[in-house]
Amino acid sequence: MPVKRDYGINLDRRSPAERGRLIAFINLKLESLGLPVYSREGTAFLELARDMLANYREKNRLLADYLPPADARIQEFLDLYLSDLPAEERPRLPSRTLVLDRYGMAREVALPPDANDYRSPTLASYRIRNGILHNPSNDRRTTQGVFHIAEGGLPVPLDKKATPKIAFARLLKAAFAPPDELLVLPFTADEPAAARIFLSLLLRPTVRPEVAGLWTELSMEIRFFAPASLAANLDFVESIFGNSGDPYVSINDAALDPLHWTGHSGCVVLATHLTGMLKKDLGLPAWKDATERQKRDGMAWKDPQEKYNDGKPFKLCARDERGVIVTIIADNYFGYSKKEIKAHISYSSNLLGMTEEEHSGGALVMPSFSLGNNFVPDTNLRSKGQTFDEVIKLLGDRIEVRPQGYAVDRLFPNIVYLPEDAVISLEAQKALWTHDGVMQSLRVLPTEVYIHPTGYRVTLGQHAASKAWRLVGTAAEGLLCHKPCTVSGGGKSEISKSILDAVTFGPLVTGDFAADMAAVR
Repeated sequence: MPVKRDYGINLDRRSPAERGRLIAFINLKLESLGLPVYSREGTAFLELARDMLANYREKNRLLADYLPPADARIQEFLDLYLSDLPAEERPRLPSRTLVLDRYGMAREVALPPDANDYRSPTLASYRIRNGILHNPSNDRRTTQGVFHIAEGGLPVPLDKKATPKIAFARLLKAAFAPPDELLVLPFTADEPAAARIFLSLLLRPTVRPEVAGLWTELSMEIRFFAPASLAANLDFVESIFGNSGDPYVSINDAALDPLHWTGHSGCVVLATHLTGMLKKDLGLPAWKDATERQKRDGMAWKDPQEKYNDGKPFKLCARDERGVIVTIIADNYFGYSKKEIKAHISYSSNLLGMTEEEHSGGALVMPSFSLGNNFVPDTNLRSKGQTFDEVIKLLGDRIEVRPQGYAVDRLFPNIVYLPEDAVISLEAQKALWTHDGVMQSLRVLPTEVYIHPTGYRVTLGQHAASKAWRLVGTAAEGLLCHKPCTVSGGGKSEISKSILDAVTFGPLVTGDFAADMAAVR
């Protein structure tokens, strides 16, 4: 049974009807939880289904303590891991959450539907032409003192801070009791009464890819929880790892598909408010009663008002050999959300064996060239005889073919597909070709991208210094630059970054070329 992972590839983000259906679906889920809805759209079905929804809420009330299978496995681990603590100290996963079981829900609930910006205590979000821009309060990371591991499980490396079990238990319990302002769902923020709720997401990242004829794909399960104001983080992670549906539905229960499950479960909880927790309140010892390691790791206090980790963001995880890992992230830096899932994959990989979660990176690099004033199809395109008719056949209804013999992308109308004999003249500011024996032309604009049947891309660009316009060509086949098995800070992302900001553009004058070159040497 293939694991569900929806990346929204087939989602038509520009369709008002599609968005209207999503808003109505979100309203339906909010109403089923007894929460305020967005009242300006998507409420028509609610009145019709009112009695059915009331019935659903009553059943949920009777099953208030029920957890979906993935959550039940995580809760069982917490109960056993913290069994040496009093029962009242053991945290419990929330059973009432807004489950983001459809790709795109996280992005839609991150802003009021009729607003173009929204601000919360930890985030500013803006609706822009190509999607949503999220600007978290912490958008740069530091690893100094960030990584903490709870005692009582697998050994804690010396470069990590060891957190006593009681502190982990109290931090996790506090993580599920954030201030009301963090629970506000941006989707309903402009309503007279805003919904306040936890969000949850199910992920099934691959741990062992399929090797045909050798073994099947294996994935782990990860549950992600966050106060509603941090919906942007869930939008980010589902765009990378995919949305694996509703954890309450049996078809999404990993345990019912053991041939494709590693047997490992993960849980990530976002809790930005934990940076204000006091060491004393978390059960950490006074300085005089602490061990040397506790003193070194800052897990003891001299002043009763000292904050855990000096009030700075941190990540704290608990894990043992049973195959469950639970992480608290006291930060909304997007990178931590993504990297923690990768850390869970590494944990699963290590327990599974015969696999390795490779810490690597790179980019598919497409070389670009200045074409001057003219583009003429030639041998530089590396053509294998591709034609415009083949483009039409390949892309099908994803493009709109115009009578003049060119096509426009339906999803991105600024992408124009030209026939194989098209030439572009910057001086005439036209693309020219022959269609049915008649010369055709199309005005060339700086906002558009022109694609040759070979995949070669032509755009208009300005010189960085002179600002003169020129045609810029980009090859269809690139070079895969890959940096394998490296550490954090090893330069993985730098491979994909442009070096244009390291190049100085401007006129260069030399009075004596030979003398100047000698001076350089």
